[in-house]
Amino acid sequence: MQSQDVAPRPAPSPTDPVVDVEQAEAALVEHYPRLVRLAYLVLPPGLGRSRRVLTAHALTQRALPRGRTAAPAIPAQAQPGGTGARAGDPGYAFVRQRVLRSALEAGLPLTFRAWPRRAQLPVLLPQVWGLKLFPRSGGADELALDQRLSALSAEARAAYVLRGLEGLADGDVRRLLAAAGAGDPQAALAEADGVPAQYALLESPEFDACSLQARPTDLMRRRQHGKAALAAVAALAVCGALLGLPGDGWGREGAAAPPYAQNPSAEAALDPAKLVKVAPAAWQSSARTDFSVWPARGDLTDDTALLRRALAVWARPGERVHVSVTPGTPSGGPPGPAQLLWAGNVDNARVVILYDGLRIARYAEPKDGTAGAAMDFARADGASGPEASAVVLDRADGNVRYLTAPWVTKAAERDLLKPGSGAMELTLTDGITSPLASPATRTGACASWNALELSGRDGTVLASDLGELVPARLTTGRPGSERDVTGAGALRGWAPYACGLADMRGQGVRTVNSWRYASQVLPEAGGTAEWVCTRAETWRGGGPRVLAQFRTPGGAYGAVVAKAENVAACGPRDPHVLAGVLWKAEGGGWYLLAAGSGDVASVEAQGGVTGSGQGNLLAVEAEQGAQAELKGDLEDGRVISGLR
Repeated sequence: MQSQDVAPRPAPSPTDPVVDVEQAEAALVEHYPRLVRLAYLVLPPGLGRSRRVLTAHALTQRALPRGRTAAPAIPAQAQPGGTGARAGDPGYAFVRQRVLRSALEAGLPLTFRAWPRRAQLPVLLPQVWGLKLFPRSGGADELALDQRLSALSAEARAAYVLRGLEGLADGDVRRLLAAAGAGDPQAALAEADGVPAQYALLESPEFDACSLQARPTDLMRRRQHGKAALAAVAALAVCGALLGLPGDGWGREGAAAPPYAQNPSAEAALDPAKLVKVAPAAWQSSARTDFSVWPARGDLTDDTALLRRALAVWARPGERVHVSVTPGTPSGGPPGPAQLLWAGNVDNARVVILYDGLRIARYAEPKDGTAGAAMDFARADGASGPEASAVVLDRADGNVRYLTAPWVTKAAERDLLKPGSGAMELTLTDGITSPLASPATRTGACASWNALELSGRDGTVLASDLGELVPARLTTGRPGSERDVTGAGALRGWAPYACGLADMRGQGVRTVNSWRYASQVLPEAGGTAEWVCTRAETWRGGGPRVLAQFRTPGGAYGAVVAKAENVAACGPRDPHVLAGVLWKAEGGGWYLLAAGSGDVASVEAQGGVTGSGQGNLLAVEAEQGAQAELKGDLEDGRVISGLR
């Protein structure tokens, strides 16, 4: 049973910090969603979800003092693992105590022995006519927790919420409950101990009284009274008042954060009616082969609400939106109306893919709400032909599904490690491939590496998923003369070095070229080894990654012997490379082996191993663990250093 009375407010101590109305208002506005959540959780469940929502907002909005007043002695705390932004804020501590006291008073039954308290009376403002508002539904765990909390007294619910939501220690909870008028704080804590400490669930949308769903009231009664139009207008006005704190009009945008500044041109870019939708046949008559001629596809291209949410989250993703950005990609909103590439249902999600001339933006949300929404950004400026042939549409259970360009007529999956096994054809439905296994998130031994093979107007293109929205195009050949990986010879050349692609995941890679730049006869009749340079070019231009790999006769895979970043070596601007490795012969002897590209006239080793030789190859006896510096003289007299 709940106590019939709330204890009087304790007299303020002279040492308590003084809070004025401006400080309290700033704290209330900044932490409004959290204070409303606290009130909603403490209020009696018997009120019903819709009435609890309105009462929680009313109690929170009435928490401001009339003037300067002393703050409670219990300081505001940060939730464990949180940012600590509320710690030590007397304004927040004051309004939290006022909200808590009002929520406890609201649960007291009315009696004839005393005048009713303000919190016990029906709220006058805010009000909603014609709609019932309630938080979004959570999962089974949230429902079970709500039922357990419903069985507690108001003081025990408050104790549980202060522990979990506010992260207060039991001593602080007792003092805050006493200051808020609870009759027996210790008994409230003991009662709260009977509920499992599932504090993370208190942050669930199930208990968020600021992110609401709306349903109509009794439609027949409204029709009989002829007030449907008036109810709709009032509902819109009051919903704006409820959901507009601290911004204006963000509730309809789901996972987006509130707008903090209004900019007419930026707001125009977020208007779904202004999205560019290219006609299905436009690419056939265009000289361009880039994303700008992709048609708008999918079964939700006319879903204005979905498109508005996607654009709003692009401009200002909320705190609970998972955002991924490839290196060098700006994540701000579109500079103008974006182009719609796709909007539709994929598996258990709604997906929107947009393009603004510089970036691909992919928004995904569950079909049953916006909780767990994700926003991915990737650069795609200058993409044309093969590089604009596919975009990741969906990832699930280690598989990836692509949306392909309209000129792609055939798609297949090919294991780079098995060049002789052939390609497995993928189904194409309205430009969407059937799922294929992705190596992007694979860990452990590299036993396969599946690539996407696309055929169409640009011939055949091979691309690899490296964990980004646009797959990386794979090529082969001397820098400046690269060509796509087609034909048995090119596939066999890539096979031993495909596992090296794992070092390039998540780097914003545009293309990867593999080039066999030297062959070397090994000492002690060890056969012939090959040297390969693998270079990844990025969309941002800078930050390329270069790998030098060495493969002995009969070796299944190449070994990475040198890595470098932000270098011109092995690229179109500087198609030269030099690398070395310590190698052990079958007879037990150790050698320093070095190889340069074909235009290296001589190679020299200094440091732990010394030696030199004419031509682009060097083999010098060495000790195990020795280290050396390599340099090479080009035929034009320039000196290059070995990759490290």
